[in-house]
Amino acid sequence: MLRTLRKAEYAELMILFFIQAAAMGIWFVPLGTILDANKLHVIKPFAFAASAVAAFISPLMFGAMADRHVPPAKVLRWLAAATGVTMAGIAAAIQQSWNPWLVLAMIQIFSLSYAPMFSITTALVFARLADAKKEFGPVRSLATLGWMGGALCVGVLNLDRTELTMYLGAVLWVAVAAFTYLLPTLEIPPSAEHLSWHERLGLDALTLLKDRDTRVVFITTTLFNIPLSAFYPYAPTHLHSRGFAHTSAWMSLAQITEIIGMFSLAWLLLKWRLKWIFAAGLGLGLLRFVLSGMNTDPSLLLGITLHGGSFVLVFITAQIYLNQRIDPAWRTRAQSLLTLLNNGVGSLVGYLGSGWWFHACTPATATRWPQFWSGLAAMIAGVLIYFLWAYRDQPEAWRQTSLPVTATVPISKAGTDA
Repeated sequence: MLRTLRKAEYAELMILFFIQAAAMGIWFVPLGTILDANKLHVIKPFAFAASAVAAFISPLMFGAMADRHVPPAKVLRWLAAATGVTMAGIAAAIQQSWNPWLVLAMIQIFSLSYAPMFSITTALVFARLADAKKEFGPVRSLATLGWMGGALCVGVLNLDRTELTMYLGAVLWVAVAAFTYLLPTLEIPPSAEHLSWHERLGLDALTLLKDRDTRVVFITTTLFNIPLSAFYPYAPTHLHSRGFAHTSAWMSLAQITEIIGMFSLAWLLLKWRLKWIFAAGLGLGLLRFVLSGMNTDPSLLLGITLHGGSFVLVFITAQIYLNQRIDPAWRTRAQSLLTLLNNGVGSLVGYLGSGWWFHACTPATATRWPQFWSGLAAMIAGVLIYFLWAYRDQPEAWRQTSLPVTATVPISKAGTDA
């Protein structure tokens, strides 16, 4: 499967994914419990929403830069260095008991450099793969292992509730910046000398939404990300309420099915219709929250485990879809637009909405967890119905459109007649 590039090149891509995802896991998984432990409950929904706010601003702008002006590895280097510095600053601010709203302001600044990085890394990796359908899953699985490794490290070292975790994450971000010096410089396609601000900010990527099936994929992943946004802020809280210690380690159960999904994706893309891959991912997401709503230890852990498989079948498939569908000159902007809509629109609505829903389900005594997760499951059911109704997958339309799409490589053999 991994024969089209030198082993050393694959090693570079895998290491890049591993280090970056480990740094992301160290930040994101224990963030809620760290804020709770330092009496920063008031900013918790806003702290998670900060990355969503940043996703409205930075991914398309830096994606356009990586497509048109500066090699992606250099853009990634600058962003990783800035992220490491600001993450260490957040840790110091929490350690010194700064005003909660000043801590939130620093988290927002951090998020501006944090938000666009993974989409740029993904586009950079896609550009170096000969057959993304076969090769991306195994390479991307190292990001899953990195996220799992970061979460397990936090759990095993009992750092779930301390700001010292953020210093460890800062070191990893600096390592990402240093590692980019080992990556080759990709050529940037020539562009017009005079670009409008609309193009410089990457807003021309919105023209991709004119294509029906591409629009449906963007809308589906965005809507799915709304209930998904409740998972990391509140699943650890649910675990803690049921007496589980080392919640970050327990949350890494999600990466079991994520790894299985990564290595199965190449086979699925060849054998299944694309429509049913997305539908299976949405179905797993629905089942995950139904199980969590049962409010027993086994069902909660099983629901957490299913999270990874659902994530792969929806979001990783969407990334591969865009890589195959969109012209290479628009590759980074397409992935960045996906980040903007998912991590911007979807996450912002999801974090703030799930925060409101959590408080609505939490009277003076205890949280009504069955009510909380069942409400989110109902939303996913609605997204699944919308996707099954709206998605057509008509490859002949690709050749009739003036949009920057390509039909030279089908998504899958079965995917053309979904």
